[in-house]
Formats: sequence, structure tokens, C-alpha cells
Amino acid sequence: MKNALIAAAVTLTLAVPGVAFAQNAQSGAAAGAATGAVGGAIVGGPIGAAVGGVTGAIVGGTLSQSDSTRVHQYVVQQRRPSVTYREKVVVGEPLPQTVELYPVPADVGVQTQYRYSVINDRTVLVDPQTRRIVQVIE
Repeated sequence: MKNALIAAAVTLTLAVPGVAFAQNAQSGAAAGAATGAVGGAIVGGPIGAAVGGVTGAIVGGTLSQSDSTRVHQYVVQQRRPSVTYREKVVVGEPLPQTVELYPVPADVGVQTQYRYSVINDRTVLVDPQTRRIVQVIE
């Protein structure tokens, strides 16, 4: 039984990334969460599944290089004020409620559920529900 479960999990883990490439950033996060949860469950049981799911959602939700460039150009044009933040600006770290998040409008040509902010003169994409940084755009 355990071997069958592991085989099914490995098959799903190998299949989901191919599907994720064909999807936009919104479903990429979902596919990343599913893949991470399965991989984490294999290695660490229920706790590993939870950790893997969060990590997979973050990695699966990032924008492509061309979409990142479009968002960055838009942000520069908007001239939003940069927030000084003493903590490290890294993927996975949550931002405090005092940091304002702005939507990425559809006319930018990028479909994403994420919001952006400018932290220490760097554009970051943020999951508005968890307030965690999902991508730092250079």
C-alpha cells in the first residue's frame, strides 16, 4: 500500500510541472502548491506536505522574464514611493500591513492575482492574502 502511494505521488510530481508551464501565473501557483505538497508528503509526512505546498505555491507563481519586464516598466512609470524596510527583501517573507500593495492592471498585459509594492527601491510581487513576497523583480 505504501509503495503504491509513493508511486502515485511520484507520478503526480513528475506530471504537474509540465502542466504548470502551459498555465498562467495564477494556476502555476496552484500547480506548484500541489507538486510541493506531494513531494513534501513523501519526504516528511503531513508536516512536509504543508511546507512543500507553501514553497511550491511561491515558486509556481512567479512571472516569466518578459512579464517581469512589463511589470517593472509599469511600476517605474507609476512612480510609487519606495518603502524603507529593515528586514531582508526575499521570496517567502511576509510584509507588514503598513506596506501598501498596488494591483497590476490588465492593460499591462500580465494576468496575475498578485499585487506589487516598491521596497528598498526594488519591485516585489506579493500575495495579497498572505502578504508574502512571491517574486523580486530586478
